[in-house]
Amino acid sequence: MSERSSKITIPEADGFVGFISVAQLRNDIGRVPTTGGIYIVVRDSDVYPTFLEIGTGGFHKDRDPNVPISTLEANYVTDSKIMYIGKATSLRKRVLDLLRFGAGASVGHYGGRLLWQLADSNELLIAWKETPNEDTREVEATMLKDFAATHGCLPFANLKF
Repeated sequence: MSERSSKITIPEADGFVGFISVAQLRNDIGRVPTTGGIYIVVRDSDVYPTFLEIGTGGFHKDRDPNVPISTLEANYVTDSKIMYIGKATSLRKRVLDLLRFGAGASVGHYGGRLLWQLADSNELLIAWKETPNEDTREVEATMLKDFAATHGCLPFANLKF
């Protein structure tokens, strides 16, 4: 686990590796394994974020990924650095889809779209945990339920269970 992972605020973060910025991963996606697992997006800052009216997320199937700033403010969880929890049958492919969507491509990764209305989205960290012997849907659902039990809501960019 990287030094930055010690700042994660929920115990389920144990076992995650990577903690590599969006900007770095866009140039080195090969660091992410191709196996299935869970990934998290972390904002490693204690400063309240600046939200963009128009983010960098791509339009997919003509759906506008942007929401009003009031929605972003309402969804922001001030006592957690975890912004998003996701699952993948191939971590590399799914994280690449997330990054491409955040760079404006029309990619099927509409979940997590609020991430791209953060002014510092390029500095977000992505970490992952391989789950070769577990159902990623169940692991993700458990993490989301545990997060909601701790914080009273889902992570900032998770809009549904």
